[in-house]
Amino acid sequence: MEIILKTDIAGLGYKNDVVTVKPGYGRNYLIPQGFAVMATPSNKKILAENIKQIAHKLEKIKLDAQTLSDSIGELALEIAAKVGESGKIFGRVTTLQISEALKEKGFEVDRKKISLDSEVKFVGEYAATLDLHKDVKHKVKFTVVAD
Repeated sequence: MEIILKTDIAGLGYKNDVVTVKPGYGRNYLIPQGFAVMATPSNKKILAENIKQIAHKLEKIKLDAQTLSDSIGELALEIAAKVGESGKIFGRVTTLQISEALKEKGFEVDRKKISLDSEVKFVGEYAATLDLHKDVKHKVKFTVVAD
């Protein structure tokens, strides 16, 4: 079943993408929730016209994301966490903590656009991926230190 996404959906696609999904997923979840519409020929024509009209807006959004990525550059963050004797942290380092650390440095990134590359269980260096735009991804390194 082909559908046109109305919003970005992690693991599936971005807004205005035409994707193929299983019929039940499309009919029972994506379409009723307002996340997608059927990819009929008329909806595809409407999509093409809308894409033409907002192409310059999308280019500006992409340029802003690229500028943010360039300004973050090779920034290294430091996240403090409570640590046991063996170096294992209590709790977990989350995307919210990374988002707040970026905010302290002057960069506004939504926590939902951050994904950790690996589980953070011990003190040390890790990396996270910032999904700033569908064409702009940026790796940021962070160090977990004892609090």
